[in-house]
Amino acid sequence: MSGTRAHYFRAGIWRARTRPNTFEGIGEKALPWLQRAGAESGLKTATEVAQPHHVELAHEHDIDLLWIGARTTVNPFSVQELANALRGTDVPVLIKNPTSPDLALWMVEIERVHGAGVRALGTIHRGFPVGGKSLYRNQPMWDIVIELRRTIPELPIITDPSHISGSRDLIQSIFQRAMNFGIDGLMIETHPNPDQAWSDAAQQITPERLSEIIRQPHVRTSGTDDASANRSLEELREAIDQVDQQLLSVLEERSNVVQRIGEWKRAKNVKPFQVARWKALLADRMDRAGAQGLDEEYVKAIFEVIHRESVLWQSQIMDEGESSGT
Repeated sequence: MSGTRAHYFRAGIWRARTRPNTFEGIGEKALPWLQRAGAESGLKTATEVAQPHHVELAHEHDIDLLWIGARTTVNPFSVQELANALRGTDVPVLIKNPTSPDLALWMVEIERVHGAGVRALGTIHRGFPVGGKSLYRNQPMWDIVIELRRTIPELPIITDPSHISGSRDLIQSIFQRAMNFGIDGLMIETHPNPDQAWSDAAQQITPERLSEIIRQPHVRTSGTDDASANRSLEELREAIDQVDQQLLSVLEERSNVVQRIGEWKRAKNVKPFQVARWKALLADRMDRAGAQGLDEEYVKAIFEVIHRESVLWQSQIMDEGESSGT
């Protein structure tokens, strides 16, 4: 590991698994091994905890960092038990995203551990298993990560390219994307002989490959001292502001039309949500998006929000009519 920017030596002492009869870690007797690995490598040590007695044993063996796994994060009762065991600890604690793409749940569990007095707190973004065919083992869903950063900007976020990619060939691309988003750190699985690893062999890389990957990413800065470049950026931002104002005006105009539609439907006793109309509208907008070179999924997401608000507004208009007796 010499020459890398690695700070922690992590190992899964206890491995929570979705399926039985798969490797679940060596357990307590591996903690001295982790201590020795940390001492010989000159790195701090880290492991996952899933039960209160894991926390106690990790403290007894002076483990430097703990994390709560994705399968634990989905269970508020388990997280509360861990929070109680971690109460007041000075050891940094990281909370992985839950297995479901639920930002609210993730944030609740962060608050739960913070409420126990853990101040050295961070998160691990390891992607979300959503089913179906995909390039990745877990979908990154960067939008959730961006929203977490927007909501709690001071909270460190570490990305786990190994679990997101599920394949050693994709780790570097996820690594670079994380750097592009200003992620605070990365958690990457290594093994001296990856194909012989007892768990997740396909996503393991050698320490030598890890050193190569760490040296390769293009790390971008948050700004530049080039005055001319900054003026150019400000001009572009002003252009964005003008376009956004146009968008707001168009949304206001659309809302006025929705108001009139809601009043018409109330007068004619027509329900606000018309499935056939919605399907036809969405198909048309996505076709137009494709013709204009826009990403169809991006446009679909926008119109789903617009349509949902339209239906809710029309329903409110009808409710107001009923309450007034019209």
